[in-house]
Amino acid sequence: MKRGSTLFLKIAVILMGTPVLALCIFGLPWLAHHPFNPDYDHILYPILIGVYLAVIPFFVALYQAFKLLSYIDKNQAFSEWSVTALKKIKFCALTISGLFMVILPFIYLVAELDDAPGLLIIGMVPIFASIVIAVFAAVLQRLLQEAIDIKSENDLIV
Repeated sequence: MKRGSTLFLKIAVILMGTPVLALCIFGLPWLAHHPFNPDYDHILYPILIGVYLAVIPFFVALYQAFKLLSYIDKNQAFSEWSVTALKKIKFCALTISGLFMVILPFIYLVAELDDAPGLLIIGMVPIFASIVIAVFAAVLQRLLQEAIDIKSENDLIV
C-alpha cells in the first residue's frame, strides 16, 4: 500500500480537531465571560467544565485514529497495536457519552429558563454520536481481532 494512501484521512482527522481546539481556546472562555443571560452563570460553569473534560478523550481518540492510520501506512493494519487503538477509541467515545450525560441535566435547566426545548435535543446529539462511534469501533475491534487470530492460525499451519 502506498504511504500516502491515507493522507486524506489524516488531513480529515486534523481538520476535525482544529475547530474543537479553536472553540476551546476562544469560544468557551468568551461564553463564560459574556453569558447571554446573567441568570445562567451558575448553570453555565458546570456545562463548560463538562465540555472541557469531554475534549480530553476527544483528542485522545483523534490521536489514536491518527496512529491507526499510520499503522495502515506501515502495512501493520492487522496487528495488536491496531486492536489496542480501536479499544482506546471505543473507551474514549464511551467516556464522552458519559460526560455529556452528566452535563444533560444542566442543559435541561438552561432550556427551562430560556423556554427552548430544542436545546435539550441538541444536547443529546453528542451522546448518541459518541455511542455510534463506540459501537462502530467495537465492531471493528472484534473483526480485526478475529482476522488476526485467523492469520496467526494460518501462519502456524503453513
